[in-house]
Amino acid sequence: MGEITLTHYLVLSSLLFAIGALGFLGRRGAITVLMSLELQLGAVNLALVAASRHWGNLQGQMLAFFIIAVAAVEAAVGLAILIAVQRTRDTVDVDDLSTLNE
Repeated sequence: MGEITLTHYLVLSSLLFAIGALGFLGRRGAITVLMSLELQLGAVNLALVAASRHWGNLQGQMLAFFIIAVAAVEAAVGLAILIAVQRTRDTVDVDDLSTLNE
């Protein structure tokens, strides 16, 4: 069995990011869109931590901690907005939410 290199991590990260991008662009449910965005942020974190480990510094890992904090805030605020919208409109479909001027 071969050694796992930086290339393996970057390929996995780009595959996860592509799956998240497809989910973000192709789905209509707001929860699915938020989960796809979280998957993309996780893929970026994987690439940052792997590159940081490969080059022997901690800058990428520190940036990954900030991204994790931003992702937690994004999830909390996003879900709060979705709950508020669902209570008033009885839907969380992204196409129906594009016209919020009513």
